[in-house]
Amino acid sequence: MSQYYTPKRAKGLFSPESKEPFKISRSKIDLFLECPRCFYLDRRLGIGRPPGYPFSLNSAVDTLLKKEFDFHRANGTPHPFMKAYGIDAVPFAHEKMDEWRDSMKAGVQYFQESTNLLVTGGVDDVWINPKGELIVADYKATSKNGEVNLDAPWQDSYKRQMEVYQWLLRKNGFKVSNTGYFVYCNGKTDREAFDGKLEFDVKLIPYKGDDSWIEKTLREIKKCLMSDSVPKSSEGCDYCRYCHVVQDAG
Repeated sequence: MSQYYTPKRAKGLFSPESKEPFKISRSKIDLFLECPRCFYLDRRLGIGRPPGYPFSLNSAVDTLLKKEFDFHRANGTPHPFMKAYGIDAVPFAHEKMDEWRDSMKAGVQYFQESTNLLVTGGVDDVWINPKGELIVADYKATSKNGEVNLDAPWQDSYKRQMEVYQWLLRKNGFKVSNTGYFVYCNGKTDREAFDGKLEFDVKLIPYKGDDSWIEKTLREIKKCLMSDSVPKSSEGCDYCRYCHVVQDAG
């Protein structure tokens, strides 16, 4: 590990000597699955991947959708999207809803004693059906020709994201439906003019989650964090490939 620069230990980095629970977010779980090397450099050494650009338009869509669903949450009524797709549910009214949505401060949390990991994730929305089952809903925004779907390999991370949320809610004692929904907003580009507004087609895509992989992955994450050796990179990791090319060129 000596060939890597180790910065002064910053808040949020893992220390094998620490007895305090270590917070691991849903996005960091996904980083581990993408590339254990990138995850280790990020969580042990504080060397993160270059940050991506913020998707401000996507954030605007999320905010407006939350306002719409909150209106129906307050009134105990189904959103028109739910009616259109025959989903027998209403937005879930719960005192911790704002907390669950805030991934930066709280999110849905569960402390796994066996690994000493505090797992967190910020949901977009939660609905409830007549059976008392919670339904995880996740908002997505894009602009593409044709129908939106979940068929692309890179969208596997979306599916894992929903499964982590389902797992977290189950661990908090809730009855959770295996089926969640992606509220997918697709910006229309076939209009004659912009006219200062962007219109969307909205599609609700059901997804049946399977969270059986999560606890095994958390054990692997803990083992990775406790190691003093930087793990190998995943095949196809563009970040690691770029670093190797730069190192060889130097």
